[in-house]
Amino acid sequence: MRNQIIIVSLIIYGLFHLTGCDGVASSNKNIKPSQSTNEVALSNLDLGIAYMKQGAFEKALEKLNRAKLADPKYSPTYNALGLLYESLGQQDKAEEHYKKAIKLNIADSSTLNNYGRFLCKQNRRDEAEDVFQQAADNPLYETPEIAITNAGVCFFNNQNSAKAEEYFRKALQLNPNIPPALLLMSEISYNQGDKLSARGYLQRFQLIAAHTPKSLWLGIRLEQALKNNDAVSSYALLLKNQFPDSEEAAKLRQSGIR
Repeated sequence: MRNQIIIVSLIIYGLFHLTGCDGVASSNKNIKPSQSTNEVALSNLDLGIAYMKQGAFEKALEKLNRAKLADPKYSPTYNALGLLYESLGQQDKAEEHYKKAIKLNIADSSTLNNYGRFLCKQNRRDEAEDVFQQAADNPLYETPEIAITNAGVCFFNNQNSAKAEEYFRKALQLNPNIPPALLLMSEISYNQGDKLSARGYLQRFQLIAAHTPKSLWLGIRLEQALKNNDAVSSYALLLKNQFPDSEEAAKLRQSGIR
């Protein structure tokens, strides 16, 4: 169920906002490409997305299928169906709908991002990298740093920190305020033993994003290594108060840090 909630959360911020360290996605103006459709299709698409947000997958599927019937050539509907089938664990149908969306509109960078993330989860990293690059190279895509960050997240999640760092640096050159890139660059720097750079990236993350259990646990370990006990205590207090049921809070209790 947790994986379903994570996938559905991709739809909320814009049409698709990949949150936390799962990546990032494009804003509303980039989600619906230069296509026109009828009000029946649009209203059912919007309702389908709303039901997905609520976790009402059966109702979401009904509305999205109605949207598809109303306009079989509107690519964002197939993008949403791809996410829905992915959340339901029906990977073949998810891929089928992502591919259909891309076939209908090759300039739909939202779908390219979602499809790239999907491929990465299937351990098809080379294919995912190609798809993310295709999104980034789209001259109509206003935020190519999103696809570049997603490529970095893919490699980071597959223990290829060197390639992940390469992509995050490219993304941050285009836009220095990408929370997942900053947070994961902090973790990469920490793992490399560069504690001051790690602190700098984490501080930049904190300026533009709310803390997560992951960022707080990283802050605790980082400041402990730098022997800043006051900062350790502050991070620990935030983690215990804001995310008491998280895996990171459990690690904190096991560590004995106060």
